[in-house]
Amino acid sequence: MKQLLIVGFGGSIGSIARFLVSKLNVHWHFFSIPMGTLTVNVLGSLIIGFIAGVSAKSEIISPSLRLFLMVGVCGGFTTFSSFTNENLTLMQNGQFATVLLYTGLSIFLGFFAVYLGYITSNLL
Repeated sequence: MKQLLIVGFGGSIGSIARFLVSKLNVHWHFFSIPMGTLTVNVLGSLIIGFIAGVSAKSEIISPSLRLFLMVGVCGGFTTFSSFTNENLTLMQNGQFATVLLYTGLSIFLGFFAVYLGYITSNLL
């Protein structure tokens, strides 16, 4: 039960943060890519990579805090379902090049961010 509360509390914080960051879509457009979702997914990848790196090298982050941050906050912050729904909408609008660009950027930048977060944890 304790773990459910930890994850749920972290998830609520992550979800609220995702909602606030997703408002970037209103102010920032790049080839019709949903920048808010791209931003949260890449930033979430950076954060989870950093936490994973710190956790692998030391015990500074307790298992409960790791659960809270990685599963709760990052899980609530990032979103695959919004990403796929936005791609469907782009496809329905005939924006196939944008689908490929958005998907490619999401995968490449997400992987790069998680790697960057992990190697940055070596600086501690």
